[in-house]
Amino acid sequence: MSLTAGIVGLPNVGKSTLFNAITKAGAEAANYPFCTIDPNVGIVEVPDDRLQKLTELVTPKKTVPTAFEFTDIAGIVEGASKGEGLGNKFLSHIREVDAICQVVRCFVDENITHVSGKVDPINDIEVINLELILADMESVEKRLERVSKMARQKDADAMAEAPVLEKLKEAFENERPARSVDLTEEELELVKGMHLLTLKPMLYVANVSEDEITDTDNNEYVNAVRTFAKEDNAEVIVVCARIEEEMAELEDEDKEMFLEDLGIEESGLDLLIKATYTLLGYATYFTAGVQEVRAWTFRKGMKAPQCAAIIHTDFERGFIRAETVAYEDLMEAGSMTAAKESGKVRQEGKEYVVQDGDVILFRFNV
Repeated sequence: MSLTAGIVGLPNVGKSTLFNAITKAGAEAANYPFCTIDPNVGIVEVPDDRLQKLTELVTPKKTVPTAFEFTDIAGIVEGASKGEGLGNKFLSHIREVDAICQVVRCFVDENITHVSGKVDPINDIEVINLELILADMESVEKRLERVSKMARQKDADAMAEAPVLEKLKEAFENERPARSVDLTEEELELVKGMHLLTLKPMLYVANVSEDEITDTDNNEYVNAVRTFAKEDNAEVIVVCARIEEEMAELEDEDKEMFLEDLGIEESGLDLLIKATYTLLGYATYFTAGVQEVRAWTFRKGMKAPQCAAIIHTDFERGFIRAETVAYEDLMEAGSMTAAKESGKVRQEGKEYVVQDGDVILFRFNV
């Protein structure tokens, strides 16, 4: 399952510094941890302590984490929706991502100029959000013009779609994003193909200075972003992009010591990955055998056959059952054999809704 988040932000807010932290390690490895596959695309592992503990329990030949792709989306300036800067390129790239991570400058540094002349995170957010709304407005108006003609000719599909487009147009005219509009699943399906920018979930990334990372509650800019995000029904994480870039140069053990010295429990990059993962409604199940222990990403609510198809479509086509044990039960039992003997391994059928942390062996016959 492909997972992609786009990193956006005005110039000089720390967006590129944060993206550099994602891609800094440079050298490719078998599982693609922190490596670059394009000039503006980086792949990172989704941090999950459970995978390491399963590896220690099973001692497989290899361990494969699930991964997340971040795209550095350049060119966002006021007027991007009209092609200013690299606007057209920016908009085409952002349509391809699943979620948007908007980096917001929450630090003062006289050596780093601000595009608008002063540090004002809410104004920065509103500039970017408005550009996304204006781009969506143009798309909806063009679509509505064509659909309205078809609706007047009593085309059933057009008659169903037109009212949805009208709802969206009204929201955009009031500078509200598409995700703020109360749409049913059927209505969302009607506009899915438009890839509206403001339908994508948003995560605000407040970038602070090295001196403020351990005391973000007293940062007036961060608090302003949190208040704004709450009204937007969005999440906020706080990072120091410069620290993240420095840590990307270190080995894992040195990173832990570095964080400990700073008094930080978890790196900003790990927070970013986890928050984006959760934002998209994703979860993780595991397969665990002597050949391989592996993490697999699925969307919450998926049933066992759908999750089996993530491994291979044959698994879904010939699905028989899913031998399932919860991660906590397996760790408590100490082995798969012990888990079976204690009745913790369940035989689940086609209607079973897979849960985060399930360890599954799919049985199938093709």
